[in-house]
Amino acid sequence: MINRGVLVGRLTKDPELRYTPNGIASCRFTVAVNRAFQNQQGEREADYINCVAWRKQADNLANFMKKGSLIGLEGRIQTGSYEGQDGKRVYTTDVVADSIQFLEPRNSTGGSQDTSNHESSTNTGGRYQGSSQGQYDGNNNQPSYTRADEDPFANSKGPIEVSEDDLPF
Repeated sequence: MINRGVLVGRLTKDPELRYTPNGIASCRFTVAVNRAFQNQQGEREADYINCVAWRKQADNLANFMKKGSLIGLEGRIQTGSYEGQDGKRVYTTDVVADSIQFLEPRNSTGGSQDTSNHESSTNTGGRYQGSSQGQYDGNNNQPSYTRADEDPFANSKGPIEVSEDDLPF
């Protein structure tokens, strides 16, 4: 069976870092992801997906990202339930992030200007240790990786146009 999800969207609020009683960092956050189609009124709607990050990537998310930051994540869908205050069963669905990538420079979200892209991944028992950004070339079957700290827009001429339809809020 396969349980994988890939999301690209914007944080709906500043991430809040918390710690378990054992001192493990966790961060619950919501990502607004645009739908690939428009509704009958010609508007693009978004889905708001609850996510959770653990350990170092939770620290990184809380320290470097804020409301409106564009991120990409890969993870697994996890369901659960608990008894609400009214005594009724409440069902939950979250994406547990195995890997998070920060998809825009920190200076565009109000932070420092020294880094553009970061990736944070969690050790999941050796099953997954990062992103698969490499692409195999036809000659030697070795992956060629794009450096995460290079600005992909460095050689572009002028501002990058973003329409209102591209924003999830």
